[in-house]
Amino acid sequence: DLRKIKLTGGEPLIRKNCATLVRMLKELPGIEKVTLTTNGVLLEEQIADLAEAGLDDINISLDTLNAAEFAKVTRRESLDRVLEGIQAALQYPQIGLKINCVPVVEEQENLVSIARLAKQYPIHVRFIEMMPIGYGKDFQFRGESEICEILEKAYGRMTPIKERYGNGPCHYYDVDGFSGKIGFISAVSHKFCGECNRIRLTSQGFLKTCLQYAAGRDLREVIRSGGSDEVLKAVILEALAEKP
Repeated sequence: DLRKIKLTGGEPLIRKNCATLVRMLKELPGIEKVTLTTNGVLLEEQIADLAEAGLDDINISLDTLNAAEFAKVTRRESLDRVLEGIQAALQYPQIGLKINCVPVVEEQENLVSIARLAKQYPIHVRFIEMMPIGYGKDFQFRGESEICEILEKAYGRMTPIKERYGNGPCHYYDVDGFSGKIGFISAVSHKFCGECNRIRLTSQGFLKTCLQYAAGRDLREVIRSGGSDEVLKAVILEALAEKP
C-alpha cells in the first residue's frame, strides 16, 4: 500500500517540468503525500509552481552555512541561492520545510549555526549520521549523543518528542524558544533497519528495496516487454518479500 512518494536524486529540480510530475503524482488514487529532496539551488525560481502543483514537503540538503565550507563540500559557490530558496519556500506555509545536515564540517559552531535555523524559522533541522562507507570512511564520525551535547550547551535542554513527525526513521527533540524541531536520523548509533518501510525506484526503472544492497527488480524491463499491471504488481511483491 503505497501512500507517500518522495522525489529525490541526484537533483530533481534540474528535471524539466518537475512541478508537472508533482501534480501527476498527487492525482494518483491513494497517494496522500508527495515530497521533494533538493539541494535548494533552483528552489526560488520553481517554488511557486511546486506549491501550485500541491507539493506537501521539501527537504533541503544543507551541511553548512559557511560559504567557504559550502563551496568545499558541494564544489559550487551557491550558498546564497540556497538561502534565497529557503526564504522563498517559507512564503508557502502549507509546505513543510526540513533541513537535512550531514555533519561533515568538523567545527562545532557549524552544527550550532545550522540548528539556529530551527530556532528562527518553522523548519525542522535533522542531523544525519554519516555512514562509514565510501567517502564516509574518511570523516570523523559524529553521533547523535555528541551532537545533542553540543546543541544543549548552546541552546539548553532538548526534550525527546514521543509523537511521530513524518514517515521515516527520524526522531525529534523540542528545544525551548525554537520555532521548529531538531531531529536525528541515526543509522549507525540507532540501527533502524527492522522498521524500514522504504523502497526506491531509480531513474532507470530499477526497484531497490535497500540502498545498501543490489537486490531488487528491473520494472522498466517488465513494462517494455509488455508485462501487464498484474505481472508488474507480482514482480513488485516478489521484491518486497526479499527486502533485507
